[in-house]
Parts: sequence; C-alpha cells; structure tokens
Amino acid sequence: MTKGSDLLVAALANEGVDRIFGVPGEENLGVLESLRHSAIELVLTRHEQAAAFMAATYGRLTGRPGVCITTLGPGALNLSTGAAYAHLGAMPMVMITGQKGILSSRQARFQVVDVVASMKPLTKLSRQIVSPQMIPTQVREAFRIAAEERPGPVHLELPEDIAAEECDALPMIPPHPTELPVAGAAALDRAAAMILAAERPLVMLGAAASRPRSTEDLAQFVLRTRIPYFTTQMGKGTVPGGTALYMGTAALSERDYVHEAIERADLIITVGHDTIEKPPFIMGPGGPQVIHVGYQPATVEQVYFPQAELLGDIGPSLRLLADRVEGRIPNAGALLPLRDGILARIADRATEERFTPQRIVHDVRQVIPADGIVALDNGMYKIWFARNYRTTQANTLLLDNALATMGAGLPSAMMAAMLHPDRHVLAVCGDGGFMMNSQEMETAVRLKLNLVVLVLEDGAYGMIRWKQAVDRFADFGMTFGNPDFVRYAESYGASGWRVERIGDFVPTLERAFTAGGVHLVTVPVDYSENTRVLVDELRERLPVA
Repeated sequence: MTKGSDLLVAALANEGVDRIFGVPGEENLGVLESLRHSAIELVLTRHEQAAAFMAATYGRLTGRPGVCITTLGPGALNLSTGAAYAHLGAMPMVMITGQKGILSSRQARFQVVDVVASMKPLTKLSRQIVSPQMIPTQVREAFRIAAEERPGPVHLELPEDIAAEECDALPMIPPHPTELPVAGAAALDRAAAMILAAERPLVMLGAAASRPRSTEDLAQFVLRTRIPYFTTQMGKGTVPGGTALYMGTAALSERDYVHEAIERADLIITVGHDTIEKPPFIMGPGGPQVIHVGYQPATVEQVYFPQAELLGDIGPSLRLLADRVEGRIPNAGALLPLRDGILARIADRATEERFTPQRIVHDVRQVIPADGIVALDNGMYKIWFARNYRTTQANTLLLDNALATMGAGLPSAMMAAMLHPDRHVLAVCGDGGFMMNSQEMETAVRLKLNLVVLVLEDGAYGMIRWKQAVDRFADFGMTFGNPDFVRYAESYGASGWRVERIGDFVPTLERAFTAGGVHLVTVPVDYSENTRVLVDELRERLPVA
C-alpha cells in the first residue's frame, strides 16, 4: 500500500523534477514527509511569491516546468502574481497547493477559499485532485500542458485527506517526446516570395525566439539571409548582438532611434512575436508588410495584424525558409547604412562621470562576461538596459516585458545562480522593487549561492514618478525612505557595499564577483537623463521622409 502523497512525489520524480520551491503548510505535511524520503530537494523560500518566480524562471531557462508548493488559502493566493508572471511570460510551471479535507470537514470553512477557481484566469489549467488513483495521469497531463506551446503555468490542488489516503501502488506514465509540425510548403513559398521582392527587409526577434529549443536555428537564419535585425525586450540575445547585423532593441513602442529602421522597412519578418509584450512597433495604414513566424497563429491586435504567417516549430521552419532565399535576396542589407548612427546615438554619453543609467549599464556590461546573466526587476532602469545592454547569448538578460511586475528580479537571479553556479549572475533592482522580496536574501545566503545584487537607489517609485512629471502632474505620493542597505545585507549574512563615486563602481562589482557568495551593492541613480533622452531628444527626432 502507498499514500496519495507518495504517488504525487513519485509522479513528480517521473517528470524529472529535481527541486521544488515553496512554503509548505499544515495541509502539505503528508507531501512534505513523502518529499523527505525522495531525491527531490525542497527549496524553502521566505514568501510564496518568490517560490513562484523561481519556478517560473526555472521553466524559462530550461524549457521544463518548474514546480512550487504552498498551503491553502493565503499561501495559495500568494502565488497569484507568480502565476500571472508565468502565464503572460510563457514560462512552464506547475503549482501544487494544499486544501482542507474534502471527504470530511472538521475545521468547517476555516482558511478555505476556492483556489481552483481563482487560478483559472491565470493558468492554462487549474484542477483539484479528488482521488489518489488519478494522480499519475493528472500530473502527467499537468506537465504536458505546462510545457506545450504556448508554455505557461498549471495548478493542481491536493486536499490533505486525498494526500493521506492509502491505495495500491500505481504505475507512472512515462513522458514521451513530441515534435511540433513545421510550416507548410505553400506558406514557405509565399514568405520567400515576399522576402525576395522586398526593397528594405528587416527581421524582428520576439519573446518566443528565446525558447531554449530554437535559438541556434534563429541565429543561423539571420546569418544565412544577411537581413539586419532588431529585437524586442524579451527577444534579446537570440542572435549575437555583436554581429554586424544588429540594429538595436525596441525598448519603446515608437520614436526611438531603432524605429528609424522600422519606419523605413517595407517588410518586417517577426520571429516569435508575442503581443503580450509592450508593442515594439505599431502597425498602421501604409506601414510595412509583416510576416509572422510563430509556434501559434498571430494574435490580431489594433497594433499588430500581419499579412502572412509561417506556423510551426520556429527553428526548423526558418531553416526551410533560409533554404529558399539564401544568397538570392537582392536588397538584404538595404537598411544596414542606418546601423552605425542608431547604435552610436544609443551609446551616447555612456561614460560620463556620474551615476546616469547609461553609465551604469555601460559599467555592468564591462564586468559581466558573455555568458553572465543579468536579471532585471521592473523599473525605469529596465528601459535603459533593454536599449543599451548588448547581449551575445540567449537568456543572458532576463527581463519581464509581459506582466512587468516588481519583486521578480531577485528570485529570478537566484534561480539563474542555482542553475549556473559557474557563471556571473547579477540581479538589478530598484530600491522599490528590491524591498518587495528582499527577505529572499536570507534564502540566497542559506543556499550558498554566488550572486551579486545591485540596488539602484533613488528613494522613489522612479518610473511612475517620472511619468507623473512628464504628464505634468504634481510630484506626489511616490517617495519613501530606505534602510541602510549595507547593514541590511549584512544582517542576512551577506556582504554589503555602498558605492559613492562612479569610478569605484566597476572595481566594487569585480571584487564582489571574485569573492563569491552573496553580495549587495547599492549605488545612487541619476534619472535626470530620462526626460532629456527619452522625451525631449526623441521628440526632436524628425519623422522619416
């Protein structure tokens, strides 16, 4: 005989799960005991939201669902932001929550809310397990649905009496490989004809281009066609940013310097674009033709309505498309003369002797090696990193341009450090976002991670304060005080550093990485550049003739 909780853990092991993130509760004690006797590691976090962010980032970086566990009611509801983060960001994740017994109820409705119903709008599937005999099939289905395109979160609720119920041992259902179809010949021929006829073609790499399964084929497509490309915020790194074909990143929706190329293009090939991202460009009457290359059909929006689609496994589909056009595109490089001017203006004033966003991004890039990972929280600095931080490998700049939630940067960086202990990993957080999950510094220290946390300090919710000023509202309701971040880090057993001269910034980061362990580095940030560059300077940019 076995128990429902033993079947759950066996089913998770059958899926290759090696660690589970979370804060268990009374209703998970049976599962916790089964975990204790398994090879699966429990990574205890200090808040359920952080557990979800870590599990989602595991899915983002590996392509396999990450797993998190919480209790019922308040613990389960604390997963909601993480569920939305994975749902909008297309990150495979399985969430397991507890519940009071459903066969009898000795505590009435204490702490009971309908978590299954609350999770339905935020997940691909939300289901209660009502029988231990169903556990192997329901877990297999959960992992299949979480990982298939479009990836995302799945929720399973395991009541405590079902977890404790004895039953016969059941065989596990082995996962099987699945291959996605590739785009059809007619669609490939249509897209090839459009590319060959284009006078000023341009490639855009979006969020789905960063899936671990496809990045090599995407890079080869750009290199084989020699068509210049730009990226969305979440598509950075898919093709080495050091190539002579990189035109920039669309950190804004319009008017930025990269839009000089976008506005001149007569054909844009969007690879892996997901309209959940803030629009990298806005389609309108008289604009360029667009070919949508994706795992799924395009979502037609007011700002995005492509004229042709290539549907199927992106990598192999692009290989077949490159076979049709390689060496035959007469105007492949027509937009390349714009490149030097675009990149020069983006890099302008990046070495001034003050803590501007440009200088901070420049110095971070100097310290982080090509395979190093920078995980951003959400704030004004995200725009600057998206514009200015050059990447040469996929998934080395982790940012969220879908839910764009504060509080995710530190847990995401912690997950990256766990998966890649031999790489430099840097979390970049504003002081507002950092304090939303700063308690996870204890988790990072306990796990003995090698991690540097950069906190940009302006004593305000800086992005909203900036937009408040741009919209000519009074400066109101956006400022706060901060702890002494150096002493705060030290109280968790981490090392703390305060940088007061910009010339000390790079040496301090280098010392932190060399020393190993968990370090917090805090610097002031001068956001006066926000209005000068992102409003005044871009407003003066003349429309394309």
